[in-house]
Amino acid sequence: MTLITTPNLEAPDDFYEALIEAHQGLSTEESHAFNARLVLVLANHIGSLAVLREAFAAAK
Repeated sequence: MTLITTPNLEAPDDFYEALIEAHQGLSTEESHAFNARLVLVLANHIGSLAVLREAFAAAK
């Protein structure tokens, strides 16, 4: 499996709206903690260290 870097979201605007809504009412610290937990949940879903390393490189 390789990292998909081309647009792949069914409804990107809906995703963005849901992400913003998930942060509503959170302090900056809580927002950072939420993001950290979200990264861990998604990393677990991906499950491949090689793909995650590709994602790390792409995010830099």
